[in-house]
Amino acid sequence: MADSHLTELSFSSLHLPEGLQKGLADASFERCTPIQAQTLPQALAGLDVAGQAQTGTGKTAAFLVAMYARLMREPPPPSRNLNAPRALIIAPTRELAVQIHSDAEVLGSHTGLQLGLAFGGVDYEKQKHHLERGVDILMGTPGRIIDFVKQKVIDLRSVQVLVLDEADRMFDLGFIADIRYILRRLPDPQARLNMLFSATLSHRVLELAYEHMNEPTLVRIEPDKMTVDRVRQVIYYPSNDEKPRLLVGLLKHMDPRRSMVFVNTRRAAEEIEGLLRSNGINAEAISGDVPQRKRLRMLRDFHEGTLAVLIGTDVASRGLHIPDVSHVFNYDLPQDPEDYVHRIGRTARAGTEGDAISFGCEEYVISMPDIEAYIGRKLPVAAVASDMLPEIVSPAPLPRRHFGGGGRGKPGRGGGRPGGGGSRGGGGGRNDRRRGGGGGGHSSPRPAPTDAPAPVVSADVSAEAGTNGTNGENAHEAPPRKRRRRRRSKSSNGANPGTPPAPETT
Repeated sequence: MADSHLTELSFSSLHLPEGLQKGLADASFERCTPIQAQTLPQALAGLDVAGQAQTGTGKTAAFLVAMYARLMREPPPPSRNLNAPRALIIAPTRELAVQIHSDAEVLGSHTGLQLGLAFGGVDYEKQKHHLERGVDILMGTPGRIIDFVKQKVIDLRSVQVLVLDEADRMFDLGFIADIRYILRRLPDPQARLNMLFSATLSHRVLELAYEHMNEPTLVRIEPDKMTVDRVRQVIYYPSNDEKPRLLVGLLKHMDPRRSMVFVNTRRAAEEIEGLLRSNGINAEAISGDVPQRKRLRMLRDFHEGTLAVLIGTDVASRGLHIPDVSHVFNYDLPQDPEDYVHRIGRTARAGTEGDAISFGCEEYVISMPDIEAYIGRKLPVAAVASDMLPEIVSPAPLPRRHFGGGGRGKPGRGGGRPGGGGSRGGGGGRNDRRRGGGGGGHSSPRPAPTDAPAPVVSADVSAEAGTNGTNGENAHEAPPRKRRRRRRSKSSNGANPGTPPAPETT
């Protein structure tokens, strides 16, 4: 592995506890990265730290080393209960929490400190029983941590070290109210070591830091450097018809051992999974719909190299530490320029090299000027040659998604807007919008809705309305729901003298 990304500061010069030094040796950590070199001396001296660094720069090891050193040198509070963790690490996603736990197991294997996990999507009772027996370090997501706090499974009054990882992502996912709920149940900031790490130290992140930390030292690692120099970036401009063929052609030509394909919608991720599998490429799509056990199995297979291609949206671009990703494909250009940086940051990590290939298709090419302005450079353009567009096997069409809505005429959880749906509804993808499909994943066009419910009028007025385009035959063919609504309105007017009659017409 290249070591040009490392500094001259060695871990051995930091005078760490012996058990922690053995864990660093097991992980083959000898010299610090820039974020480690600037944050560790501060944190080891007992000062709070708010650090800004892009993914893949070693910030996980930075806060783990500082946390272990603090816990090993400082005894637990005398009033600590059995179910009271001494350190709390909060992560925005389940995958990131699991990854931190995996790294902590290696670095802390000789410390004797017990680790615990708390995140949703897996066996609640199993996590509960483990935490009730007592852990020293708890890693988890905000929702499950709050659940265990409210159920009195864990007691946060003895926390000596607090870590907030990917703080900006906490805001993006709407977790900030949950974070504040947790922080208010910890000891005073002066009584604990606080570390916050974020890809950007925005005003809202700094506000959180100064509110719940003890005058933190701000550390910024190359904040103006938006992309990694070792990433070879290129962009193709295929038509929408050429786009899937180009992806299959490039994957087969490059034969990448571990690649990530990014799209903008969950529906598109499923479509690409079907496309690649139909053409002999081992690929799986990761999204919020996938059960947690399957998600963890995907990440394990991808990490071990048995899964060649992992497909996901921008949720998968943050908080996943997967070494040796050879290629990143922006099948859909992101609509937020910052997401482009996070996506390509999956490759060329820890001083290695990698490739980022983007498709400027007809639908998302509008994002290209903003991306180039954000990263401060023009992307090299590659031509789409005919030999890069093989004949492909079209996958079977995806089944329609039907979401509960509580009756006819009421949209389900994703049927609010055409082609949209968002992450909760899993609405129709790009093809759905082009065909005119509505939200909620329906791919066939729906009948145009009426402008408004028919007013309650007399039979004479209804007959008169036939001259304006509604004849008597069409009136008999109206949906049953409308007929029932008219009957109910008439009966209520007759049964209740206090109800004003329908307006008369002249």
